[in-house]
Amino acid sequence: MNRQAKRAMQKQQRAQDRAAVARRQRQTVEARRKERTGFRQFLKEVRQELKKVNWPDRKQLLTYTMVVLVTVVVLTSFVFGLDFIIGKGIFAVFGVS
Repeated sequence: MNRQAKRAMQKQQRAQDRAAVARRQRQTVEARRKERTGFRQFLKEVRQELKKVNWPDRKQLLTYTMVVLVTVVVLTSFVFGLDFIIGKGIFAVFGVS
């Protein structure tokens, strides 16, 4: 058997292996879809996850809020400035006053 035939056989084997893995993954996804939890169980799990959350205290919350507000004001001003300058430039180029 020559090298080309060996490579073709190896390539075919790899393709079959990938197909088998994909088939197994699809089967496990389908099996997970069939496992549905009830509404009460869902709420119970949500409550458990929310207990794990590291909630900020009042000082952190105020700091984060101020950072967000300042960032929004700065970025809004920047976009407004660019829009104003580009608008004036376009009106100057095309002669619209």
